[in-house]
Amino acid sequence: MTDDSTDRDRELRAQLDDAPTIPIEEFRKRSRRSFLAGAAGLGATYLGWQWLQDRPDVAGIPKPLSDTLEFNEEVWRTVSEGRSAPEHPISKATPIQVNGRIGIRNEIDLADWTVRIEGPDGELLDELDLSTFEALPQRDMVIEHKCIEGWSNITHWGGARFSDFHARYADRIGDVPYVSLETPDGLYYVGWDMPSMLHPQTMLALRQDTEPLDQDHGAPLRLATPNKYGIKCLKRIGVIRYARERPADYWAERSYDWYAGL
Repeated sequence: MTDDSTDRDRELRAQLDDAPTIPIEEFRKRSRRSFLAGAAGLGATYLGWQWLQDRPDVAGIPKPLSDTLEFNEEVWRTVSEGRSAPEHPISKATPIQVNGRIGIRNEIDLADWTVRIEGPDGELLDELDLSTFEALPQRDMVIEHKCIEGWSNITHWGGARFSDFHARYADRIGDVPYVSLETPDGLYYVGWDMPSMLHPQTMLALRQDTEPLDQDHGAPLRLATPNKYGIKCLKRIGVIRYARERPADYWAERSYDWYAGL
C-alpha cells in the first residue's frame, strides 16, 4: 500500500470518528415521522384523484385535465405560428416502423379505393380516386415523424400539400375552421384545426422513399407532418370532412391532447 493510500485511509477514518451519531430513540422518531409523512402524501394523492374523478366531464375528460390540455394547446399555437420544422437530407431517412393498425387491419383492393369529400353540412362534394391526388403538384419532404410513445424516425415522404388539395374546395365551403379525416371503415378518425392542415408541411402522402405506400403504412393515401404527433397522421384516408365544430378525435376521446402539436 502506498503512503498516499495510507494517508487517505486515515483521513476517512478521522471523518467517520468525527461524524455525529444519532441515538436510537431519535432514529426511531425520525423513521416514524418519515412513515407518517409518506402516508399523508399517499392519502393526499388518493383524495386528489377522487376529487378529480368527481369533477364535471368535458367530452369524457375531467374538467381540470381538459383545462390543462386547452392551455397546452394555446401555448403550442402561439409558439408554432408561422414556424416550420427542420427538414433533413434524404440520406438521413430510414424505414419507419409499423405502429398502430386501427382502421387498417384488413387489406383492401387499392384499385377500388376512393375518398369521400364532405362539406360542413354533410353534403357530398366529391368522391375521388388516386388520380386526383397524383395530378396535384408533387413534392418530397424528409422530416422527423414523432410518436407519442417516445420514439421518432426521419422519414422520406412524397405527395401533395393539403393546401393544394384544399384549393379545389375553398370557394365552395368558405371559412371553415376544422377538418375531420377517417379511415374507410370509420374505426380510426382524427380532427385537425384548419391552420394546421394548411401548413406547408402538412402532406397528403402517396409515397415513402419514392415508392408507393404499402398497406401497413397507409396505402394509398395518408397524412404526414413533422408538426404533430403520429397519432394525428391518419393512415388510409377514406373520408375528408370539413367541419364548423371541433370534430371527434380517436385519441382525444381517450384523454390525449386533441391538438397534439410539436
